[in-house]
Amino acid sequence: MTAHTTATATTAPTFAQSVWLVAEREIGSKLRSKAFLISFGILFVIALAGVIWAGFSAQSASTTPVAVTSESARYVDGVPGLEVTEVADRAAAEALVKDGSVDAAVIADDASPLGYALVVESDAPQGLLMSLSQSPSVVVLDPASSTNWIGYIAAIGFGIVFLFAAQTFGSTIAQSVVEEKQTRVVELLISAIPARALLAGKVVGNTILAMGQVVILAAIAVVGLTVTGQTEFLQGVGGPIAWFAVFFLFGFVLLASLFAAAAAMVSRQEDIGATTTPLMLLILGPYFLVIFFWNNPTVLTVMSYVPFSAPVGMPVRLFLGQAQWWEPILSLGILLVTCVLAIWVGAKIYENSILRMGGRVKLGEALAG
Repeated sequence: MTAHTTATATTAPTFAQSVWLVAEREIGSKLRSKAFLISFGILFVIALAGVIWAGFSAQSASTTPVAVTSESARYVDGVPGLEVTEVADRAAAEALVKDGSVDAAVIADDASPLGYALVVESDAPQGLLMSLSQSPSVVVLDPASSTNWIGYIAAIGFGIVFLFAAQTFGSTIAQSVVEEKQTRVVELLISAIPARALLAGKVVGNTILAMGQVVILAAIAVVGLTVTGQTEFLQGVGGPIAWFAVFFLFGFVLLASLFAAAAAMVSRQEDIGATTTPLMLLILGPYFLVIFFWNNPTVLTVMSYVPFSAPVGMPVRLFLGQAQWWEPILSLGILLVTCVLAIWVGAKIYENSILRMGGRVKLGEALAG
């Protein structure tokens, strides 16, 4: 009896091994799904076509007409992609900006640390800002009509990737949990591995899939911009993309833990919506907020510090140049603390609900059990 017990204990998987076995199962089942592969293939093609189209469109309009005075001409000397018109003074430069003859005017400005400022009608041309060695002060003549379409496109891009990946894999986790519970497969799994290992494996597996999707889409953006010669734009968007990947990683772990916990509270696929709808709203909220308020610094600032919207809000602020260097670090710290709390709460709900069949488990009972 002792020898048999020792052999069994020796062959029993560790917690880490149990987590990885569940993660492999989650990844394998998803990669064998035709619906998943087809939907991702469509997203891949759309993303690649969109990046290449945007790149060639930007390339075709790469020459930026600017006005300069004799005092400011030296600041644009040698800067590529500019069509320079020299005028007598600042008033003449502003007149050309207002009538649309030029996109911007570079004028001498003693108050600026760089010695010059950029005068625009409503939007500062991103290509011009990236071409200059350092970003100058920007004087906006008509702030009310600001329509920085490059910033808007970037906001849509970050919002769509977050929405698609979080919604797709969050729903996958929820459906997997309820399916195992409804078919009572979970009873066999729990008898072999701890409930927390089962939960962790689901989160890890789907996080790997979600991050893989984000990395592939980021690679598409890099390749597309490189092929179309938009290296300057790539340099400007590279940092925000990297920060988006980091924020998305921890933001998704947070959401995945809560999706698994919410699904464990019900026993039928038909009832999933009753507990996961609030989480869906947490995913849809950042998308719609960044779409409608992408040019509202106050809303974006609030979004960048709220854990559920930080993966979208902070990268957009970084792209638009609105965030200080320390802000993404502080925001990430807040997200990490929230992530730990969500994992703790999610694990408690999951353990107390996963083996309870029948009607929906109330939140209070799940937390107190």
